[in-house]
Amino acid sequence: MTTDPADPTDLCRLSARDLAAAVRTRTVSAREVLDAHSARIDAVNPAVNAVVTQVREQAHEAAARADELTAGTPADELPPLHGVPMTHKDTHATAGIRTTSGSPVFAEHVPDHDDLIVARFTAAGVISTGQNNVPEFAAGSHSCNEVFGTTNNPWALDRSAGGSSGGAAAAIASRIQPLGDGSDMGGSLRNPAAFCNIAGFRPSAGVVPSSASGSG
Repeated sequence: MTTDPADPTDLCRLSARDLAAAVRTRTVSAREVLDAHSARIDAVNPAVNAVVTQVREQAHEAAARADELTAGTPADELPPLHGVPMTHKDTHATAGIRTTSGSPVFAEHVPDHDDLIVARFTAAGVISTGQNNVPEFAAGSHSCNEVFGTTNNPWALDRSAGGSSGGAAAAIASRIQPLGDGSDMGGSLRNPAAFCNIAGFRPSAGVVPSSASGSG
């Protein structure tokens, strides 16, 4: 079985900017965008294994709230990523969503808080839909662990998606989501981006702050 990242649904072709603009202007609802996102996961994730935890009911409730906000707020006052769904790197604590760091030690861990990076995405209007795969504790350049197995490169399933942000890179390359978060000390954003033929950017140290409770 192979995947075809060049043949997603129309909504899954849009950039994060264009997708948010479509929601803000009511061209499409946040719930419709979320449905396209979920359908794309169903179509490609069994082969790629990028998304390892999903919270569909929680995400639909958030999308419904986003649509209510859209209806009552001028478009230019809505947040920049309003209604854009995405999964988060499984090392980033996400309140109410299982966050394992790819380790059996934390296989059932559900944090009660968001790491700063997740909180900022939420404030920007993102709808959190789950977590994407990492090597255990993000220590490695191949996204494989005992909890969820291996993330495969969406362009060639017998190849590595890289790491440690390999789940994010594979999800973006598969057109599951238009952007992703991550962390990078020695190439953890840039390595998987290169493996998956997308762009990965590591800001200079200190530009993006880290909270005391987790990585950002």
